[in-house]
Amino acid sequence: MPALSIMIKPASSACNMRCRYCFYHDVANLREQAGMGMMSFETAKAVIDSALAYCGGEEITIAFQGGEPLLAGEEFYRRFFEYADKVRGGVKINYGVQTNGTLMTEDMARLFAERGVLVGLSLDGGEEDNAFRVKADFSPAFKDVMRASEIMDKAGVSYNILSVVTGKLADNIERVYAFFKECGFKYLQFIPCLRPLGSKEEGELYMTNEQYAHFLTALFRLYVRDIERGDYVSIRRFDNWVRMLRGEQFEECGVGGFCTRQFVVEANGNVYPCDFYCLDKWLLGNIHTTSFEQMARSPLAQNFIASSFIMPSRCANCEYFDLCRGGGCKRARTSYDYCSAYKEFFTSAKEDFARLTARF
Repeated sequence: MPALSIMIKPASSACNMRCRYCFYHDVANLREQAGMGMMSFETAKAVIDSALAYCGGEEITIAFQGGEPLLAGEEFYRRFFEYADKVRGGVKINYGVQTNGTLMTEDMARLFAERGVLVGLSLDGGEEDNAFRVKADFSPAFKDVMRASEIMDKAGVSYNILSVVTGKLADNIERVYAFFKECGFKYLQFIPCLRPLGSKEEGELYMTNEQYAHFLTALFRLYVRDIERGDYVSIRRFDNWVRMLRGEQFEECGVGGFCTRQFVVEANGNVYPCDFYCLDKWLLGNIHTTSFEQMARSPLAQNFIASSFIMPSRCANCEYFDLCRGGGCKRARTSYDYCSAYKEFFTSAKEDFARLTARF
């Protein structure tokens, strides 16, 4: 993990889409103040200055997310990068942006390409499979997202695809994967759809254990097949599990089963320990009055991380714990118990994992 990982929400929870499963919409509505407006340049400068003071010369990773972060506008990013360059000294800063893509312009794409920004493009598959991702007027967003991919291809932007795994997507993962391959998308990330905090609701958005087991097993089979054909497609979770089996460090947040040090900065400068927990009870401070160093040492931040080490008792003697880590991210564990899905998957994948770890 990098020395310092910061997620910035320059447009807070504001978004030009109404995706049916948006977790940040639910989180923001649990706060006393849901939206924090647009981030000012003064707040951006305070984030950069405090990050550089805290990182000890080690590299920093800054990811912009939302809501929809491109609502902040091209000028915000241009000024952010220019100021960071001016004051960073020899510190390396890695940038990423997670976007729905509908606001991507040629100028924005060129800026991201020039600055080496890694873009995550949200897309759940072809037009039928992307049906839960709709614009504010509830019209389909699929064509706008595909246009964004074309703009980024033309500009030379590095990007990956992020898909939310609903029950529908899980049932149709073979079709979704074939579509992504047809489009030439080589870097994929799949994250299970989360229930709202405290909710136990069921429905087409949320996978059952049977659906998740099918999703993992079918997708892994395709992943292994293409690697052995010399047609490797990166699937982030599988890549990380292979790394862990080889004794290497994972890089995906949550895979380790416990929380690591990171900060999420809302548009007004409020700072929280995790994107999933930008709640009033977990407010660490405001960047205008409290430094990252002070927040990292606070009992609240330390208690947040410590709470993630609490695992279900059944995990103590599980042969798959070294990979599963209690289901990964603690937020995922509170959403749904996928223990049986993981057991079924890891049992079926043993031989393939062994071949992959020997191969790489």
